[in-house]
Amino acid sequence: MMHSVAKTMTAVLLTGHGGLEKLVYSRDVPVPAPAAGEVLIKVTACGMNNTDVWVREGAYGTEDDPSAVSTWRRHGNTLTFPRIQGTDTVGHIVAVGEGVDRARIGERVMVDFSIYNRDDDSLADIDYMGHGRDGGYAEYMALPAENAHVVATDLTDIELATFCCAYLTGERMLERARLAAGETVLVTGASGGVGSAIIQLARARGAVPIAVTGPGKEAAMLDIGAQGVVTRGQSDLAEAVEAASGGRPIDVVADLVGGPLFNDLLKILRPEGRYTTAGAIAGPVVQLDLRTMYLKQLELHGSSQGSRADFRRLVRYIEEKKIRPLVGGVYPLSEFHRAQTDFMAKNFVGKLVVVPD
Repeated sequence: MMHSVAKTMTAVLLTGHGGLEKLVYSRDVPVPAPAAGEVLIKVTACGMNNTDVWVREGAYGTEDDPSAVSTWRRHGNTLTFPRIQGTDTVGHIVAVGEGVDRARIGERVMVDFSIYNRDDDSLADIDYMGHGRDGGYAEYMALPAENAHVVATDLTDIELATFCCAYLTGERMLERARLAAGETVLVTGASGGVGSAIIQLARARGAVPIAVTGPGKEAAMLDIGAQGVVTRGQSDLAEAVEAASGGRPIDVVADLVGGPLFNDLLKILRPEGRYTTAGAIAGPVVQLDLRTMYLKQLELHGSSQGSRADFRRLVRYIEEKKIRPLVGGVYPLSEFHRAQTDFMAKNFVGKLVVVPD
């Protein structure tokens, strides 16, 4: 059932794989009608993520050809064009579909962007809003009612939009690696959305985070909870990590960088340590010395998105103020190209957020 909602809206449409020219700002996109079991939200803020860029570029490769133009899912592509991207969506419910209580109209909600495709917590067939269906880079967004969550917090809509994708991804990485209180985790790419989330999420678990970040961002990493900081580009990473950690053994590496760092990170891990990754911004194809892996009894975990249980923990952390938002910049939807250009330059800490014009 619709409720005094415009027929058209502004949105950014991804029209194909390629450069920024594939992102088209349009003022006459039809407003979606909520289907049975769905709600329609008026979007107030939407955070930007690496996945937005990689999907636009088709940069995920295939198992047979790492350089192939391909989208996010390894099995069964669900991306069609035009597509409205945007995962970290916050907004207010303005209409509901059949079977949804009309009392929900007016609620402020944070969107769990995951399309689980299963009733259990397996992520084997995971998809997401902004890929398998339209996301939040628009004035309005329709989604299943069960994915629209009220969060008991006094944070602003922009602040709330910094959490979902990055923090959910980080929480899943730490959950898979079984990071426990008192353990030490080394976080690469620590100034980005997921990296800065992991630092806070590690602290929420009672663990000790050590950050690897670019020059000029060291103070920001300490401010959000890093025990020590390694400036990227050190000639001897192992020595720099040992100094930053005060000689503590590294129990877990949470890696978002990959590339040439990969083997060094495995060498830094203690015997029976755990490596977990959800990104490869410095290069997805790495060299692995299997002897390091098996002689040190290491565990290697690939991770992406998170489960319903991970999302519930994330909401609890927000409500208990165990994690805090990091807003790196705010852009109107009409300046989306500038927002994504600045995002790719990585000259910020935390998350960039897009808001309707």
